[in-house]
Amino acid sequence: MSDKESTKEIIDSYRKRQSKPWQNIALFVGTALLIILGAAFLIIWMTGANLDMGGLFASKTPIPTITYTPSPIPPTSTVTLTPTISVPTDTPEPSPTATRSGAVIYIAEENDTFSSIAERFDFDIFTLLVYNEDRLNLDLSNPILYVGNEVLVPAPGATVPTPTAIPIDVIPGFRVEHMVRPGESVGSIAYLLRSTVDDILEYNELEDPNAIFPGQILLVRVNLVTPVPTDENQTILVNTPGSISTLTPVP
Repeated sequence: MSDKESTKEIIDSYRKRQSKPWQNIALFVGTALLIILGAAFLIIWMTGANLDMGGLFASKTPIPTITYTPSPIPPTSTVTLTPTISVPTDTPEPSPTATRSGAVIYIAEENDTFSSIAERFDFDIFTLLVYNEDRLNLDLSNPILYVGNEVLVPAPGATVPTPTAIPIDVIPGFRVEHMVRPGESVGSIAYLLRSTVDDILEYNELEDPNAIFPGQILLVRVNLVTPVPTDENQTILVNTPGSISTLTPVP
């Protein structure tokens, strides 16, 4: 044997001795595991529990991520409003409109007429026209109202003054001015002032006795006829002879 071979054998022998402790440890660990497994199987067999073999040798799996699943929200109940019957309250009566006590000025607006103004103020249109004849320079045969006109509405109860009765002893033919009132005719005026229809028509240059209108001024010669009573309920007008006077009354 050479020196080299003897040295190699010594080294190999040393290595074998160094590796035996690890083999002994591995053998010991393996034996312990077998004893533990055997004891576990024995206990499970005696207790009758099911052994999940797959779980013992399961491969390493990732930990599952917890996913939040929202639970359904229970539907809320719908509130239904039930109308309640309210007790009717007493409706307050409208307060009465203040009664007009005096004359007022009304500013005419678009679409206003004398008739509509008289109706609004519950007033006689003839009286309304007479009171505004001079103020608005009206032609009573065709009164025209303009927007912005200041219409005088007289106080309630105001009327056109009644013509003063002409005394029967006034000189025949004495001339007076008479304002035609609603409902009057040439015949009624002639009877009132003891004149004649023909004389009134001729003196005022009227061709149609029905052409007169309320508010018109007629010149009438009075006492052209004399009433002759025949009984207590009837009077007849007769012509009075004599000259005709053209005097006008003094205001």
